[in-house]
Amino acid sequence: MPDITIHGAGIFGLATAWVCIQKGATVRIIDPNGPAKGASGGVVGALAPHVPENWNPKKQFQLESLLMADTFWRGVSDAGGRHSGYVRSGRLQPVADDHALTLAQARVETARELWRGQAEWSLRPAAGPWAPQSPTGQLIFDDLSALLHPGQACTALVSALNAHGVEVEADGTSDGPTLWATGIVGLEELNKTAPRPMGTGVKGQAALLQYDMAGAPQLYADGLHIIPHADGTTAIGSTSENEYDHLQPDAQLDDIIARARAAVPALEYAQVIQRWAGVRPRARSRAPMLGAWPGRPDHYIANGGFKIGFGMAPKVAETMAALILDGDDTIPQGFEVAASA
Repeated sequence: MPDITIHGAGIFGLATAWVCIQKGATVRIIDPNGPAKGASGGVVGALAPHVPENWNPKKQFQLESLLMADTFWRGVSDAGGRHSGYVRSGRLQPVADDHALTLAQARVETARELWRGQAEWSLRPAAGPWAPQSPTGQLIFDDLSALLHPGQACTALVSALNAHGVEVEADGTSDGPTLWATGIVGLEELNKTAPRPMGTGVKGQAALLQYDMAGAPQLYADGLHIIPHADGTTAIGSTSENEYDHLQPDAQLDDIIARARAAVPALEYAQVIQRWAGVRPRARSRAPMLGAWPGRPDHYIANGGFKIGFGMAPKVAETMAALILDGDDTIPQGFEVAASA
C-alpha cells in the first residue's frame, strides 16, 4: 500500500505527489480523466504577487511560494527532462492616473520592507513595443512575478513522477492517507454535506497567440494577463464568469482579445492559434482550501486555488506533504477547510 494516494492529477495533486516523492514516500495518483484535463490544462500561467501592502498570511504564503518556484520547477525539469516554461521575467503594469502613481510610489518602500530584498517593486517610463498603454507614461515593474505554461508544467511534473516509477492511474481506491485534489468535482462533493456552499466553479476563457516575446516581462493591463511564453507564443486571459450555460469559448473571449490588442498595439495582427475555456475551482474563502476532510479520518483536501493555483503550488505541496506524512500542520489562518465551511 502506498504511503499516500492522491485523487486528482491537476497542479495541486501532481505537485504534492512530487514533494512526497522527494521526501521518500510512495505515492499513487488516480484521475479518471488523466493529467491536467480540468482547470490546470489552461494556457495563461501568470505567477504574480498581490500588491505589497496590508500584509496577511495569504500574501506571506504566496510570497514564500513564488520564491520557491525556481528551485521547484528546475528540480522537476531536471528529473523528467521536460521544461515547464517557468521564467521569472517580472511584470509590467500601466499606471492609470496621479492617484495610482502615488500608490505605486508608496509600494516601492513597502515592497522593500515586506519582500525583504528578495524582490523589487519599481517604476519605469513606458517605452518600446512591448509596453502597455499608460496614461501617466509610467509603468510598474516587479521582478517577483514569473510565468509558466500550465499544460507544459503539468506534463513536466508527470514526466518527473514517471522517472520515479509513478504513473497516473485511471481508477483505484486506497485504505490509507488520501488527498483529494479534485477541483470543481471535489467542491461539488463537499457542497453536498456542508451547511452552506464551500466553493463554486468559475468559468474562464483564454487565448493563445502566435507572437514571440519570449523572455520579456508579462503584462497586466485592462484587467488582463498577457503572457509571453518561452515557446514563442503569447497567452491572453481571462474571463471570470460566475454564470454560464456552456463550457465552450464564445464572444466574451473575442472581447478580451480585442482589449489586449488595444492595450498592447504590438499584438494587433498576431494570429490566434488556440482558444481555451474551462471551469476553475474557487473556495468560498477565496484562499486555497487545505487540511483534513471533516469527519473522514485520514482524508485530506487541497482545492480552490482560484487564479493563483500554479503560483501557490510549490508551497501548497510542501504544506500538504508535511501534514499528511509528518503530522506537521503549518496551514495558514484562513486556508483551513473550516474557513470555507
